[in-house]
Amino acid sequence: MKIALLNDNDEIISYKDKLIVHTEGLLHRAFSIVIFNSNNEILLQKRAPDKYHSGSLWTNTCCSHLPEGNEMSQFIHTRLKQEMGFDCELNFLEKFHYKTTFENGLIENEIDYLYTGKFDGNPSPDISEVSEWRWITLNNLRKEIKNNPMQFTYWFKEIVRLFNLKNIR
Repeated sequence: MKIALLNDNDEIISYKDKLIVHTEGLLHRAFSIVIFNSNNEILLQKRAPDKYHSGSLWTNTCCSHLPEGNEMSQFIHTRLKQEMGFDCELNFLEKFHYKTTFENGLIENEIDYLYTGKFDGNPSPDISEVSEWRWITLNNLRKEIKNNPMQFTYWFKEIVRLFNLKNIR
């Protein structure tokens, strides 16, 4: 899959194979979706163990990269359906940049677009993407991240740290 490469102004300049992008640490576009229920709990997923990085870690409801030939406004819904088995209204919150290197040498250098939505129900995740899921309150999530930071993805810890999720619904 080819994903969107960016310049420093967050403009798409080309597309390149996802593994090459992560091997070379090229700046690219990604998105993260955080879903809340009517109890203001957050839907977490545990990434499948065989993901190319961050396998078996807890993270936000859904995340991916913008692939060639897609528009963000549509692909966020496509990916949410593919990964978690449901769709809902999604609202853009903010974008942020982060860069980190993983134990296997792959590098994320992303401008990550954060979307939020509301859903009451049980997801039907794709088991090749998601091994477990659960709802959690923001207070309990913060405690878990503080006590066991290595059980969560880097970008999700950044989302929780950077954004006041309790005011988002």
